[in-house]
This record gives sequence, C-alpha cells and structure tokens, in this order.
Amino acid sequence: MFNPKRLSLARMRRRLTGKALAERARLAQDTVSRLERGVHEPEDGSVGQLADALDYPEGFFYLPDPADLQTGAVSFRSLSKMSAKEHDAAISAGSLGLQLYGWIDERFSLPQPELLDLSYETDPEMAARALRQHWGLGERPIGNMLGLLETHGIRILSLAENTAQVNAFSFWRDDQAYIFLNNFKTPESSIFDTAHELGHLVMHRHAGTKGDRTFEREADSFAAHFLMPRNDVLSRVPRPTTVEVVLQAKQRWRVSAMAMAYQLRTLGRVSEYQYKSICIELGRRGYRSGEPLGVEREASLIWPKVLKQLWQEKITRADIARDLNIPLDELQSLLWSLAAIPEEHIGRRDAAKLSLMK
Repeated sequence: MFNPKRLSLARMRRRLTGKALAERARLAQDTVSRLERGVHEPEDGSVGQLADALDYPEGFFYLPDPADLQTGAVSFRSLSKMSAKEHDAAISAGSLGLQLYGWIDERFSLPQPELLDLSYETDPEMAARALRQHWGLGERPIGNMLGLLETHGIRILSLAENTAQVNAFSFWRDDQAYIFLNNFKTPESSIFDTAHELGHLVMHRHAGTKGDRTFEREADSFAAHFLMPRNDVLSRVPRPTTVEVVLQAKQRWRVSAMAMAYQLRTLGRVSEYQYKSICIELGRRGYRSGEPLGVEREASLIWPKVLKQLWQEKITRADIARDLNIPLDELQSLLWSLAAIPEEHIGRRDAAKLSLMK
C-alpha cells in the first residue's frame, strides 16, 4: 500500500512545501495534503506524478514506514540558526542513512560501539580524558578522527547540505551510534564537529531533549580537550606563544587556528590580551573565515572497504540505490567525501586496518 510517511520524507528531503510539490506534480494542493495525512489512497497515475516531481522511484512510496527519528534525541549544532526546511531535510537524511545501514548490516559485520557512558561526568575535560584512556590513545594527536570513530563502532555518513547552518548531528538508535557530517566546511571544522558530536554521544545520551546551550558548550569543551589534550599541548607549545607558534601547533593537532588559540587561552598558556591580539592577527591573515594552510580532509576507513567488496561482486552504487528504492543522488550525498573515489579505483587504495566479515 501507498505509504504517506514516505511521501513526507521525500518532500522534506527535496525541501519542498506541500504547495510547491503540488505545483510540480500538477496535482491539487489538497490532494497532496490528504495523501500525506493518509486520508485516502492515491488515484491512478498520481504516484507517478509525485515520483517524477520528487525524482524518487515509485517503489520508494510503497516501502514500510521509514525510521522515525525522535527529534528531541538528535543533537544538532547551530540548532537555533536552522530553518524548518533545513531541520526537516537533515532529519530525513538521517532516516535514509538508517535505511542504508540496514542494507549494509545484512551483508557485513561492522564494528560495534565501544563507547563509555559518561552522562554522569560534569567536567568535559575529564570525560575526554576517560574516553582517551578507554581507547588507549594516551595524549598523542589523532591522525584520522573519522577512522578512529569508525573503528570504535560509530557509524558515520555525510550530510551533503550546502549550508553553513547544519554543521553536524548525532544520535543513538537501537544501541548504535550515528554521526552525520556536513563536509562542505573546512577539514579542520569537520574534525572538530566530529569530536563535538562524539562528546554528545558519550556525555548526553540520556539527556532527553537535545539542543540546550549548556550541552553545546560541554560538547565544544569535550572536543577541544579530546583533540588537544592539556599535557601534550603545554609540553609542546613553546614560549613566547606567537601567531606563528599557533599556526605550527594547529598542524600538529589538526584543528583550526582559532580553535588552537582558544584552547591555549583555556589552558592558561596565553593571557586574555594575548588571545585577542592573536585572533586579530589570524583574522587579518584570513583564518577567521577559512584555513589558508589547511590539513588534508579525512577519509573513511569503512566505506572504501565496503564498496571495494561490493564492486568485486559487481554491485555498484546504482545497484545499492535500486535495492533501497532511493535516488542515486541521495545515496551519493550520504557517502559524499567519505568514499568520493571512482568504484573502479577503490582497489588501489591501501587496505584499511579493519575487519569486515561477509
């Protein structure tokens, strides 16, 4: 039977109002509204019109109910700045991501979550230190934050929304942890966003409604201390701490120059006056809106291996999209930058140090 929830999901992914969809599909606005509310079954031909207007396969609208993400349990960055369309599109992407991982889980054994429940911890620095110890990281810089989280069972997908308002979001579902990242930002910003969402996953799993400013500040602090541990920073950053020192330090810890300067102020290595002076000079050099001397964008360890194995079995991304009854562009957006290499070249990449069992 036609599933009205699928129609709502596709409409929100395309960021369309009911009126705009009705105009595209050449249907009455009331008809679209009634279909979304499940008041009646669609007439002959109307599903095809909706599918064409949304560029979704007709079969998508006859699938079971999509995963219902309780928005209160989803941690968003910049929630207050998001429009309703951006919020709904992101939540809908999360639902499609769960559908994709369901397909993958039928074929591969992925790493299971190895996270601590640190919801009792009120000090983000202590929480960051506890998780580093649990994962045996010591105080060394993290070379690939994405890969680290994947090896410890966190499922990561892209959020290919070309907007600055949706940085990232995360949630728990069925004892699995998920992070969606907006990779249109600088690599340094994406690394920090990843650590920020990790903070939410370990510190705020049982916090109820997300989006509280206190939670956001705690996640920011967790990210800073997880990426730039106190002892390592204080032992490595020389005095006097100039702008040039900050720019060298950011390369070691793979963070933005502004984040590096802020952490140095937090740790007491620079005074408030020095911090402001450093920020002014960094802004003058273009570091407020970007990273002129940036680091390389991180890559997934999981997805190249998965796609390589599927490619060897002659299963392409188009085949995956067809199995899922979703548009290929939706699949590509979920994997964008995580596995942004041609399928025929996947085998040439160094094998990731992960065990994926068919």
